[in-house]
Parts: sequence; C-alpha cells; structure tokens
Amino acid sequence: MPNRPLIPELGDWPTMRARFRWDIPDALNLAEICCDRWAREAPDQVAVRHIGPPDEVWTYGQLKQATDSLAAFLATQGVGRGDRVAIAMAQNPRVLVAHLAAWKLGAVSLPLFTLFGEDALRYRLSDSGAAVVIVDGAFEDKVRAVAGDVVVVSTTARSGELGLDAAMSQTAVGFRPVATSAEDPAVMIYTSGTTGDPKGVLHAHRFLYGHLPCLELAYGGFPQAGDVGWTPADWAWIGGLMDMAMPCLFYGVPLMSHRFAKFEPELAFDLMRREGVTAAFLPPTALRLMQQSDAPGGLMLRAIGSGGEALGADLLGWGREALGSPINEFYGQTEANLVVSACDGVMSRVPGAMGLPVPGHEVAVLGAGDVPAREGEVGEVCVRAPDPVMMLRYWNKPEATAKKVVNGWLRTGDLATLRGDGQMEFHARDDDVITSAGYRIGPVEIEQALCAHPDVALAAVVGEPDPVRTEIVVAHVVLREGAEVTDDALKALVRDKVSAHVVPRRIVRAESLPMTATGKILRRALRDR
Repeated sequence: MPNRPLIPELGDWPTMRARFRWDIPDALNLAEICCDRWAREAPDQVAVRHIGPPDEVWTYGQLKQATDSLAAFLATQGVGRGDRVAIAMAQNPRVLVAHLAAWKLGAVSLPLFTLFGEDALRYRLSDSGAAVVIVDGAFEDKVRAVAGDVVVVSTTARSGELGLDAAMSQTAVGFRPVATSAEDPAVMIYTSGTTGDPKGVLHAHRFLYGHLPCLELAYGGFPQAGDVGWTPADWAWIGGLMDMAMPCLFYGVPLMSHRFAKFEPELAFDLMRREGVTAAFLPPTALRLMQQSDAPGGLMLRAIGSGGEALGADLLGWGREALGSPINEFYGQTEANLVVSACDGVMSRVPGAMGLPVPGHEVAVLGAGDVPAREGEVGEVCVRAPDPVMMLRYWNKPEATAKKVVNGWLRTGDLATLRGDGQMEFHARDDDVITSAGYRIGPVEIEQALCAHPDVALAAVVGEPDPVRTEIVVAHVVLREGAEVTDDALKALVRDKVSAHVVPRRIVRAESLPMTATGKILRRALRDR
C-alpha cells in the first residue's frame, strides 16, 4: 500500500500521543500522494464511485490521465505556480480532477460553494485574484456574471471555448508536474464570514498530513480492508474535502460521490446501505435529521465522524443503538482543523465534551496572560504553532494573521473548560458568550437541551440586551411540522438538563434559522434581528 497510516497501532490515548512522531517529506505534492503514486502501483484500483445519473467509476489510472490533461490545458491558459484556480462545482469526480490538476501546476485550488450568490462569488474571485474558475454548467451563468477577466472553464462549452470534459480528454504527452515542497501553498478556503469579511485561509501541501491522525482514530482504525468512505458535506467545505474526500484518495479507499439537491435522510441511509459505506463524515444537522427516520438493516458502518458543534448524549446513544456505530467527534476550524477528538474505544466518552488533543497536536485551554486554565475555568482553545495542519496565513491580511497567531499560539476564538481527566468541554465562541446577571453563559448546552425534545428540530440561543441583567437568554426554535410545544415545557427541559440560571427568558418560534453555507447557525444574524 503506497500510503501507510500515521498511527500504525491503536492503543490508549496517552500512549498514542507519547509515541507519535510526524514524518512529512520535504518534497511534497498533494496530487502525487493522492493520485499519481497510486496510478503507478495500482492503476486499475477504484478511486471514486459517483452515483448519478450518470453513474461513473473512476480508477486511479483514469484520474491521473484526466488530471494530467486538465493541468496541461490550464497551463495553456497561463496558470502556473502560485496562481489561484477557483472550483465551483457540486460534488462529483470532476471536482477532484480540478484540485489535482491545479496542484500539478504548483497552483492553489480555491473551492467555492455553488450556493453562493453573486456578491459572495464576486468578493472571493476578486479578493483571491483567481486566474481561472472551473464551473458546472448549472452554475455557469451566475459565475460568468461576476467573473470579469477570469477564464471560465465549464462542463458545457460555449462557442470558441474548450469544455471541461474535452480539456480532460486531451493528450498530455510530455507533461510533467511541477515540483513542490511541503510548505508551498496548495489550497485556499474562505472562512464563512460570520465576523466581518470572509478571509482566505491559505494552506500548504503538508496540511493533509495534519488531518490524518484524527481521521485514523475517528473512523475506527482507518483505513481497513474493504473500507468505503462517504460524506454528504459539500467538498467546497474543509470538512467535506479534507475530512473525507482527500484522505480516501490518499489511503486508496473508494470514495462515494453523489449530488444531493436537498439532503434527505432516507436517501442517505439507502446510499450507505447499498454501497457498503464503512466510514462516513456526517455533520450534526444531517445526524439530527437522520435520527428522525428509521435506520434500515444491513448498514456496514464501522464509525461515523462528525464535527462543527458538540453532540448530546441522545444522539451518541442513537448512533450506537440504531446504527450500530459510534459517532466520534472532532474539533477544529478552517485555520487549524481536527486537533481535538472524542472517540469510542480509546477514551472515556463524555457527552458534550470535545475530547482530548489528537496525537501530533499540542492544544491548550489558556486564560489571561496565556496561563493554562485550571479545572473548571473558562479559557480560550489555542493550538501550538507551528503545526502541520495549521494555515500558512490569511490571504492579503497580514494584520489578521498577526492577531490570529500570537506568542506561538493560534487563537481559535473558542472558549472551553478543562475537566479533571484532561478532556475539553466547549463553552462558546468568544463572541457568542451571554453575560447575564454576572454569569457568563455559553449557548451550546442550552441548545442541546432544547434539541433533546422530540418536537424541536433546530435551536439557537443568543443574548438580548436587558437594562437589569445586561443580557437575557433568548432561544430561537424550529419545531417539527405539526408539533405544538409550550414555552413552559421547553424552559423546564433546560432547567432540568442544564441549570435554572440559564433558562431562556424568551422563546421565539421560527420557521427556519439563518445558516452559513456550511450549515452552521448564524447566531450573529439572530442577534442583529
């Protein structure tokens, strides 16, 4: 097998951390380790299976041919080392071809959500200085409306243009990938923009390695013979791309691909059962929707990974009982992903806890003056720099970079408390903290309590200015269709599950909640209302 696990043997968490050592080659290119290396040794091995229509099966040999051809074509369009190649396509194998082709040129791939409106696209294309944008025909008009001088390569070619499939099919005789180092830039992913303008987070080729220890543990000893990976998460999100898609290619694990126009739990279950998925990355919202459906028999799941927000005991228990699979959690952010994890089998699970620092990463909860917080104290989650998974910098924002990495620590802006066993418990984003009657209240526990009610689909908790208490706790809830729940019942649930001092003073019924393109609730938008 060309690429071996970074953690060769599972054991108890402290032992794995103590034994772990990074071994990242100085000369490194993501296209080489995720495609070409496999194409030389196992060209007929399946890399991607796409559920259409049309259905497609891509081997590593086919993937190499297509990426060589597209890279050669992009070079004729002036794309070279360091240039940005934007990719605006729904989940399908051509997304991977576009990333790999960009890396073979030493260029930087820039994933963009197809759900972005024109303003969001215009900002990212302009701010990044993208040279080329590769797009699905379904989103072509929206992209062309804001592309300006950016070269557009589409799945539906216009007169005088070469379409994407034609570019992927050209001969690339004599093409040779550009040699890159582990520290050369490879991927830029924009933050969701929940606080100010979105920032382009620039990552190096090494950052895939930085993800792997967490995923090997969270997916239950990944990879194993017969593994199949899948996520409904868009590959434009770091979670979809780096928590599943690229690790599967790296390890030679067949990757399932499918475009969901709208996530439907029954279809997700059917896909996983039919295709024998063993490792799945399922965001919390997807899990909550699936929890409301009957899980079919015949699932082959060994482990589910999830991240983005803490999960409650009810969801963790449902995974073990209904799916026969643990739901292992991981924590990170676009700037430094997958640095903390909570996994069955190798540690004691504490519902709602983030878990422990992953082998290879140094993570601390720091208080004022960078003094480590004591047990039960609230502090900021910080990641020691440098770290293989950590960003190079924010694109064209040196001041923001300087504020993000201070005194050798990357500041996540997330607040947590430290338990006696060393596990971290998420408290709140530093700007989501509610100050009420002298208490600093985090919204997560309250939201988990509200979502434990069978008739609550979604919940978000924010602070609202109050002349006496500074702020009061306000809960915005989305009920399931046809459900009727009294405010008193919801307040009693919070009082029983969390504490009397965090019970919402007001509950707002909503048909939906504002969310980012990655499915995170925009509490700031609720506060602005």
